[in-house]
Amino acid sequence: MSVQNVLSTIKENNIMFVDFRFVDLSGHAHHITLPSTEVDADTFVNGVAFDGSSIPGFRGIEESDMVMIPDTESSFIDPFTDHPTLNIMCNIHTPDGQRYERDPRSIAQKAEEYLQTSGVGTAAFFAPESEFFIFDDVRYESKMNTSFYSVDSAEAGWNTGRKEEGGNLGYKIPVKGGYVPVAPVDSQQDIRSEMVRIMQESGLRVERHHHEVATAGQAEINFRFDTLTKTADNLMKYKYIINNVARQWGKVATFMPKPLFGDNGSGMHVHQSIFNGDSPLFYEKGAYANLSPMAMHYIGGILHHAPALIALTNPSTNSFKRLVPGYEAPVNLVFSKGNRSAAIRIPVAAVTPKGCRIEFRTPDSTANPYISFAAMLLAGLDGIKRKLDPVALGYGPYDKNIYDLSDEEKKEIRSVPGTLDEALDALEADYEFLTEGGVFSKDFIDNYVQFKRAEAKAVAIRVHPHEYSLYFDC
Repeated sequence: MSVQNVLSTIKENNIMFVDFRFVDLSGHAHHITLPSTEVDADTFVNGVAFDGSSIPGFRGIEESDMVMIPDTESSFIDPFTDHPTLNIMCNIHTPDGQRYERDPRSIAQKAEEYLQTSGVGTAAFFAPESEFFIFDDVRYESKMNTSFYSVDSAEAGWNTGRKEEGGNLGYKIPVKGGYVPVAPVDSQQDIRSEMVRIMQESGLRVERHHHEVATAGQAEINFRFDTLTKTADNLMKYKYIINNVARQWGKVATFMPKPLFGDNGSGMHVHQSIFNGDSPLFYEKGAYANLSPMAMHYIGGILHHAPALIALTNPSTNSFKRLVPGYEAPVNLVFSKGNRSAAIRIPVAAVTPKGCRIEFRTPDSTANPYISFAAMLLAGLDGIKRKLDPVALGYGPYDKNIYDLSDEEKKEIRSVPGTLDEALDALEADYEFLTEGGVFSKDFIDNYVQFKRAEAKAVAIRVHPHEYSLYFDC
C-alpha cells in the first residue's frame, strides 16, 4: 500500500487518529497516537519522534531521541477504539536516518534481505501456531513478605466440586483432557469465534480454531502463513486482538508458556519453508517425508544451533517450566515425520509440494517474533550453507515416541537447555551464524544477553512459595 493509499484510507473511513506502533526487545508493542489532521505525506518520510531511553533495552538517556518510520504495508483499522483509528507498524531509526540496530523489526527485514542475496531463495514463509489460555480470574503478587499467583476458569478440572450461584453445571475439562471436545465441554467456542471474526475483518486469513489439550481454557487459532516480517506483524495483530476480545468478554488471555503446574503448557510451533519465486525448495517426492536435501540441511542448521537459538525462541524463565518431559513438550533435539515428541516435526498429512515444510515445535510466545523468526532463518541458512546433514549428526529421524525409549537410547539424544541461563550461555558461545549479512550485531547480542540475564536473576533471588512447603519446618 502506497502512502497515498493510506491517506485515502484515512479520508474514506473518516479516520480520526493514526496510531504509530513499534516493538521492544521483549516483543511488547508501544504506540504514539496522532490526530489524523496532523498526518500527511511528510509523516511517512520524517517519522514520529519518541524517547528511546524509556524503553527497556533500547538506549541510554544521553542518546534517547529516536524516530518511528511508518511501514504503510502494515496498516489496519483498529477494531476496538471508540474513535476511528488506523494502526501502522513502524521501523525505528536514529535521528540521522540510520536503521537502529536494536530494532527487532529491522532485524527481521535484514534477515529477508540476507536470504535474497544468499542465492538460496527469494522468500521464507513462516506460520506460527501460538497457543494461549483464556482465564476468568488472574491474581498475583510478589513482595518482600508475600508471593503468590492464583488463576481460575469456570471450565477448569479443579472446579468439579465448587459451589456456584445457581449450582455447578458440571462439564469441566480434566487435566490433559481438553483437546477438541464439543460444547458444552468446550465452553469457549463463541469467544474464539469472535476473535476469528475480528481477525478476518482486520486482514488476517484464519484457517481454524479449537480448544487445546490443557484444562482451564487453553486455545489455539491458526492464521495463514506469510513472509517473515509480515508474519511477525500478523502475530502482533493476532495477540492484540485476542487480548482485547478477552477483555471485552470479561476474561483475560495469556500467552505465558506455563501458567499451570501439572498440565500442558502453551507453545508456538513455527512452520517454515523457502521458495524461489513460485517454486517450493523444500519438496522432493519420494525422499524421507518428501523433503529435499536443502530442507534437510535447513533442519541440520536449526538443530545444530538449537541451544543458542532457544535463548531467542524461548526467552523467559517460565519457558523452561514448559520444556520438561511428559507434557507433549518438544525437549528432544531430533527430527521426525509426524512425531510430536521431536523438536522438529515434518507434517505429512494432506501436504502438497507448496505446503511441504518443517515445523520447529520448541518455541513459545514469549519470543519476540521478529527476532526469533530471523534467528530461525539464519540457523537454517547456515545449515544449507555448510550442508549440515541431520542424519549424520545424529539428530534422527526418530519415528517413534521418544518418551518410550530406554534410558540407554535416550542418552544418544541431545536435549534443550534446562534454564534460561544455560540457553544464554549457549548463545554467547555460538552467535556467529546470527551476524551473517549484518542481520544481528554483536552489540545487539551482548545487550540482549545482559537484558535477559537480569530477568533470570530477578526470578532466582526471590523466595518461591513452594520453598515454604519444602523447608519451613526444617
